[in-house]
Amino acid sequence: MSQFLSIIGWSFLPNIATSWIQTIYYGLTIRAGDPRPQPGSPRFNHHRRNIHILVIALYLAYTIYEADYDLRRQGSFYTDLGVPFSASDRDIKSRFRRLAALHHPDKTGADAAADSAAYFIHLKAASDTLQDAAKRFAYERLGPETVAWQKCVTVRDYVARGVFSGILPHYAVAAGSIYVLGLLGYMDFGKFYRWLILLSLCVFEIQAVTRPRFPALLDGLNFLFAATASHPPYLPFQLISLARKLTITIYIALSQIGPLLKMDASPSRRSADDDNELLLQGLNRLEAITGQFDADSTRLMDMEMAPFKGDAEATANLQGKMREWLIQNTIRADPMVRDALGTSLRKRRVDVPAGAKGNR
Repeated sequence: MSQFLSIIGWSFLPNIATSWIQTIYYGLTIRAGDPRPQPGSPRFNHHRRNIHILVIALYLAYTIYEADYDLRRQGSFYTDLGVPFSASDRDIKSRFRRLAALHHPDKTGADAAADSAAYFIHLKAASDTLQDAAKRFAYERLGPETVAWQKCVTVRDYVARGVFSGILPHYAVAAGSIYVLGLLGYMDFGKFYRWLILLSLCVFEIQAVTRPRFPALLDGLNFLFAATASHPPYLPFQLISLARKLTITIYIALSQIGPLLKMDASPSRRSADDDNELLLQGLNRLEAITGQFDADSTRLMDMEMAPFKGDAEATANLQGKMREWLIQNTIRADPMVRDALGTSLRKRRVDVPAGAKGNR
């Protein structure tokens, strides 16, 4: 059920989170009043691509943590009894006796009798399983469901049932699903790596189930956990269960992040028609803004000239002063105009001093 909910979450949560984060990003990086990139524009698509990749990577990390947390919460027979993986039969029996003295239904009150009985039965099953060499071997590699395999007696029986009724059918269904989804056009990105991961995991699982010792990878992880004291050690069936869950999650992540990685990071080039259309739209907006500025300037000028309305002499005097101010402060102050005037005067006056700029 949790795996099904995880798949549903992968189908819509990254897109929702990407939209929210992109909106927040624009709110923090774009000043109020400045235009934001419009949906569909190259800049908008570039930002959405990068944010979506980040969201998928973070969600993948979260699903890995969640799967690991579920495994630790479920525990194992070793953690329930409080003994290490290397505990002997004598240590297991001694530990069970101490726990039985605490949790036996006869030792607890009537209110907790039902819970105590269930927990005591669980401890008894754990103790019996770990004290039987064949059952212990099967439990460590195939999980707690081996307790119900009553017809299995030897290690060969457990391994045969685990391989032919659990491992091979699981990977046959997984391979068929990948093949069918590939025919339907899904999961095209990284198809080779999907098959490689599936084959590698199948080989690893068969090797972990059939060998008397734990896999070297598991020993390395457990050594690292013990050295850092950051995580309880894994049993083979726990690592296999985690790998199966992560394989599905990684497949989904690849199907979403793959097309984004294949996209060019730079904005895509538009066609000539699109460029012309954008240019025309920009010119139209510029023309509209210019017309608005012209109307505003005319209105302001009319407001400034209102006191002189009806007085022709004052109006003419004001216009003359404005013309003189424009000539003195705008036209004559321009270096290019001054140089042009100097050149013109040099042509007219032969005796003009060298280097004159026409300002005499």
